[in-house]
Amino acid sequence: MANLRIRSLAALQCLALLLSSAIAAAAAAAAAKKTYIVHMNPHHMPSSFATHRDWYASSLQSLSSSSDASAAAADPLLYTYTAAFHGFAATLDSDEADALRSSASVLGVYEDTVYELHTTRTPAFLGISGDLGLWDPQEGPNGGKRRAFGDVIVGVLDTGVWPESKSFDDAGMPELPARWKGACESGPDFSAKSCNKKLIGARFFSKGFRMASGSSFLKNPKEVESPRDRDGHGTHTASTAAGSPVANASLLGYASGTARGMAEHARVAAYKVCWSSGCFGADILAGMDRAILDGVDVLSLSLGGGIAPYYRDTIAIGAFTAMERGIFVSCSAGNSGPAKESLANVAPWIMTVGAGTLDRDFPAYALLGNGKHYAGVSLYSGPGMGHNPVPVIYSKDSNISGQLCLPGSLDPALTRGKVVLCDRGVNARVEKGQVVRDAGGVGMILVNTAANGEELVADSHLIPAVAVGRKMGDVIREYVKSDRSPTAVLSFRGTVVNVRPSPVVAAFSSRGPNTVTQQILKPDVIGPGVNILAGWSEAAGPTGLESDTRKTLFNILSGTSMSCPHISGVAALLKSAHSNWSPSAIKSALMTTAYDLDNTRSPLRDAAGGTFSTPWAHGSGHVDPQKALSPGLVYDLKAEDYIAFLCSLDYTIDHVKTIVKRPNVTCSRKFSDPGELNYPSFSVVFNDKKVVRYTRELTNVGAAGSMYNVSVTGPSTVGVTVKPMKLIFPKVGDKMRYTVTFVSKKGTNPTTRSEFGSIVWSNAQNKVRSPVAYAWTKLVS
Repeated sequence: MANLRIRSLAALQCLALLLSSAIAAAAAAAAAKKTYIVHMNPHHMPSSFATHRDWYASSLQSLSSSSDASAAAADPLLYTYTAAFHGFAATLDSDEADALRSSASVLGVYEDTVYELHTTRTPAFLGISGDLGLWDPQEGPNGGKRRAFGDVIVGVLDTGVWPESKSFDDAGMPELPARWKGACESGPDFSAKSCNKKLIGARFFSKGFRMASGSSFLKNPKEVESPRDRDGHGTHTASTAAGSPVANASLLGYASGTARGMAEHARVAAYKVCWSSGCFGADILAGMDRAILDGVDVLSLSLGGGIAPYYRDTIAIGAFTAMERGIFVSCSAGNSGPAKESLANVAPWIMTVGAGTLDRDFPAYALLGNGKHYAGVSLYSGPGMGHNPVPVIYSKDSNISGQLCLPGSLDPALTRGKVVLCDRGVNARVEKGQVVRDAGGVGMILVNTAANGEELVADSHLIPAVAVGRKMGDVIREYVKSDRSPTAVLSFRGTVVNVRPSPVVAAFSSRGPNTVTQQILKPDVIGPGVNILAGWSEAAGPTGLESDTRKTLFNILSGTSMSCPHISGVAALLKSAHSNWSPSAIKSALMTTAYDLDNTRSPLRDAAGGTFSTPWAHGSGHVDPQKALSPGLVYDLKAEDYIAFLCSLDYTIDHVKTIVKRPNVTCSRKFSDPGELNYPSFSVVFNDKKVVRYTRELTNVGAAGSMYNVSVTGPSTVGVTVKPMKLIFPKVGDKMRYTVTFVSKKGTNPTTRSEFGSIVWSNAQNKVRSPVAYAWTKLVS
């Protein structure tokens, strides 16, 4: 009997071991699977399949040679794409991905990419009044034709939307456009009735996120799958682009006034593609695909990833189809400045937007024990420190983590009751304040390093905190290190306007040159992106930290994420005023009318070092909506021009088809140089050549009989000749060409890094300005 029990126990142990091994094997198999985006040739679909989805599902089923029940039960097909892309997203292991690549019907198989978010007074700063764009500026309100603002739809791909925000109030909005095919999707925390005549659509795309979250490298099972914004970023960007006017808006008393979007009469459609662990390419492509089919006029994406060829860039691929359908696509340039070659979203059919400051600030001060007064910024809104000096500490040089105020780096015994000096960088600025508070500190002075220069970004800290620039930071550090008993008192002064100089290019704004195509100058423009007030989610505190339990209807944020929706909203204004303009024409109008002088009439400056900015930082300049409404001339482009451009990049025809999505596309027409694209700016790369020659075509969108003369500025190292030097346009819509020849002069040092200039066509009414960047060496990719 005992032997029987022993054998039974052994059998049970063996069975348990087998089950454990099976579970482990199943988990390992699941972990080995990743999301892939598969580009198919739609014309290879056999006639036996009724839909492309049936064909894709069958293709995936044929891959499975495993008898594993759990694998068979899980549908690997995540999305099918029809507009932005021809193909699907699926969960595959590496062997299955390789098997698909060998199929003649498959043009490409790419592993999913994770993208990240690039995170009142702005309408006045930009010169936008309540009725800007309702009338053609050349005809005036009495002679112009009234435009239907409500017919313009801005699609925002982001973290979703907080529909209860007053920024989406639909009072006075007309009925929905008949062409709108969107929907208001429901979720556990989001009703299908949450949309209205202002917020006309809300969808969510989470299959790529869900797949990644179920694997070993990302875990977040608690995320609610719905269009609701629990981060705040999406509500902020959507309300910036096209929010309704809200009186008495502020962040805890800061920036008080009327908050409204750039195109306050336009509609908003929210597409949630970003989740707590990022924005997954499969979800982004699905969101773009749906937005195109829904009928948006403008797509705004305040997110981006690393640099890749256009045929591997999810956003570039989706944006190409959008452009073909007449949809303007605006994307953030990234927050990786001031490092060079740090741009994202550089495809020429995308509007790439950098960030600048406003003429509004939030001054705060640090009074040190030596009597010196140092100015900075802050959005702190709690109880003040009073007037009594408080000891200041700064971690020793051997404690770099402590100097950065990283989590767990501060000794509470040394920190309690003191103001802490924290270096900017590595972790979030607001997190540094939380670290100081958790260690018992009563205040923080946040000091810039060389990477941030004199750029000041205000934050709604949890404790009294003042941010100062690098120069002041260096002085304060030296004081704290050298004084036996250093002290400080922090004070806060609210909101001031009419700050000079402004705008200034933000130090964080990503910079050129363009590493994908050096002959295309990027970014295109800058817009307001520092300390921007807009709508917010009530599910998140103003800092976004879990410990921040404060609630606010509006928040102040900084980033190219904020500048992007400004340009998206302005593009909606232009689309409303000029419904027949192509996305390229709208882009040209915004670029050629942008300004490169600040409000002191000095060239734009760079916050990173205080020196003059260059087109690698500000592109064509800071957007000017009023002038963009009547640009005079535009550089227009069609899809065929972009195809010729793509063919000039030495891509295979399958690579071109991935982007263009036409079965019969050929490279019968191609440029000898990518810079031949009819772009509104110039990037001249001499490399081993002495002469570079480009021909451009201008279209008259101004008055009949317009005449323009050209003027050129540039470095002494380059000779520039423009022929002809005068252009006459007898009729509206007439097109005229000119050729510009750039000659690198003898004796020019080939190691010269870069120079800049401009080409301007002007008459009494308009200045059509194109920046020119010069380089003598080719970037090594």
